[in-house]
Amino acid sequence: MRTYLLLLTVCVALAVSAFDPLAAAEPMAASVFARNNLVAWCIVPFDAKNRTPTERAEMLVQLGIGKLAYDWRQQHVPTFEDEILQTKQRGIEFFAFWGTHPEFMPLIEKHGIRPQFWTMMQAPAEGTQEQKVEEAARRLLPLVEQTRQLGCKLALYNHGGWSGEPANLTAVAKWLRTNQNAEHVGIVYNLHHGHGHIADFAEVLALMQPYLFCLNLNGMNDGEKPKILPVGQGQHDLAMLKTIRESGYAGTIGILDHRDGVDAEVALRANLDGLKSLLEKLGDEAALATYR
Repeated sequence: MRTYLLLLTVCVALAVSAFDPLAAAEPMAASVFARNNLVAWCIVPFDAKNRTPTERAEMLVQLGIGKLAYDWRQQHVPTFEDEILQTKQRGIEFFAFWGTHPEFMPLIEKHGIRPQFWTMMQAPAEGTQEQKVEEAARRLLPLVEQTRQLGCKLALYNHGGWSGEPANLTAVAKWLRTNQNAEHVGIVYNLHHGHGHIADFAEVLALMQPYLFCLNLNGMNDGEKPKILPVGQGQHDLAMLKTIRESGYAGTIGILDHRDGVDAEVALRANLDGLKSLLEKLGDEAALATYR
C-alpha cells in the first residue's frame, strides 16, 4: 500500500509539471554571442572622432558594450589612468591591453584591474619547427613571468606570417603551459587576420579552442576584399558564426572598428546590427534577447 501511494504521488507530480508551464520551464541557455559577452576592439587610435576616455566610456554605455580591449598610440599614454577611471566609473571592464607599457603596469595594482595582455610573438628566422616553437616561446618568458606575477592572462595575437598561424600559436601556448606551468597563456584570434583559414576554419578553431581567450569577429570575404568589413556583410559570416556556436567555444567575442576615418560608434553599431541579423538567421534566441 505504501509503495502504491508513493508511485501515485510521483505520477501526480509529473503530471502537474507537464501541464504547468512554470514547473516545466527551464532557464534559457546562455549564448556566446550575448551582448554582455562582447568586447570592443580597435576603437582608440582608429576612431575618427578621437574621443576622450570619458567620451569613449559614455559611447560604450550607450551601445550596451561592457568590455573594452584597449589599443593605443604614444599620444594616449598620458591618459592611461583616466581611461581606467572612466571605464570603472561606468561599470565597463578594462578587458585587455595591447602590448605593454611601463607607465601602464603600475596602474594594474593601483586600480585593481586584471586585463589580458595581447601581444604578437616574434617569428624565429631558422630551425626546425620544434626549434622555432621553443625559441618563440623562450623569447616570451619575461612577459610570461611578468603577467603571471600580476595575475593577468597573456594572449598571443595573430597578425600574419609564421607567428600568426593557428598551428604555431597553439604550439607556443602549449609549450609554455607544459614547460613553464603557464596556464595563464593563451590565444586571441582575429578573423581579420585569418582570411587564409576561411576554408578550414572549423579545424583551426578546434585546434586553438583549449587555448582561446578571445575571438574577434569580422565580415569575411574571399581574398580580403575588403580586409576590414562589418560583421554580417561578408559572404562567409553566417557559416563561420554557425561553426563558432557549434564548437562550444565559451570565451569572449570581439567586434571592432579598425578603420581610419570611421567614427567608432558608427563602426560598432554596424557590427551590432550585422551580428543581430545573423543571430536571427541562426535562431539564437538566447543571444537575441540581449539585443532587444
